[in-house]
Amino acid sequence: MRARTYLDWNATAPLRPEARAAMREAMDLVGNPSSVHAEGRAAKAAMEKARAQVLSAFGADDCDLVFVSGATEGAALACAGRDLHCARIEHDAVLSWCTPDLPVDSAGRVTVTAPVQSALQAANSETGILQTIPNDTALVDFTQAFGKIPVAFSWSGAQIGLISAHKIGGPKGIGAVVFRRGLDLAAQIKGGGQEMGWRSGTENLIGIMGFSAAAEASQKELSEGAWDRVAEIRKILELALHSGAHQTIFVGKGSDRLPNTTNIVSPGWKGETQVMQMDLAGFAVSAGSACSSGKVRSSRVLSAMGFDDVAAASALRISLGPDVTEEDVLRFAEAWCKARDRYAARAA
Repeated sequence: MRARTYLDWNATAPLRPEARAAMREAMDLVGNPSSVHAEGRAAKAAMEKARAQVLSAFGADDCDLVFVSGATEGAALACAGRDLHCARIEHDAVLSWCTPDLPVDSAGRVTVTAPVQSALQAANSETGILQTIPNDTALVDFTQAFGKIPVAFSWSGAQIGLISAHKIGGPKGIGAVVFRRGLDLAAQIKGGGQEMGWRSGTENLIGIMGFSAAAEASQKELSEGAWDRVAEIRKILELALHSGAHQTIFVGKGSDRLPNTTNIVSPGWKGETQVMQMDLAGFAVSAGSACSSGKVRSSRVLSAMGFDDVAAASALRISLGPDVTEEDVLRFAEAWCKARDRYAARAA
């Protein structure tokens, strides 16, 4: 039986061996980082080392960092008490806290007129389209961008940034809010005053150490050109898909995108159906539309870009990583094109 091929890196990246090793090391640290005895101090020292490593990897040595359970909790901490505006293409974690009235053009680019009152996603998770970050933007979600393209938070123009470990090969359930020194956050989880009082609760040291190891490894990988190679593999994928795409639309093809993301729309062929057919063929990919209570909804991102409901419900996202090979994407393209031909024949 042929091994499955994972092409859903924007959903979550496979756990890195460096992160796994760091997490095993953390399991042997008995102490609570808030305890004052030797075991507690050792745990605290490991946590603060990890904090410094994540800040360094994110290009934010002169900033503060709060560890949270992930980017969703981070968005709550960053947005609470602020009157922020965003576009409808933002992730739900940010969108649920903001007024979605910033305009989006057909290329997926957001117009920001008041940065200090705006939230912006550096790279869209569905399309991979990159945004220009104006100076003093209140909140920027770097969850998809960090680790895939060069990012230096201190030079980015953002006041607050969100990152998540599992997008860069770290463990699930750990993320961070990074912000300029001097800014204050409205604590959402109160209690013992951990994380400088911004996020109470005993810190997830296992996750934190896995996060820091993944952050360091991701930057080494980026500097060595791994994601440039990913971009070349994506070119091969898109050329192969185009040969059998017929009326298929390649979303964001002319825009600056993440090096690993391809979003294709085949109007009428539902994204959920494509996902299931590719799953049966041995490939893990994602739909651009969401399924809730058995009802397929159009992709909010594509709708905001001007796609009609039929097209916006017919998207497929393929997201690659450094482990994906040319052979992998050619096999996927062959399987997808065959399925596309079968759909076209039935629809004729």
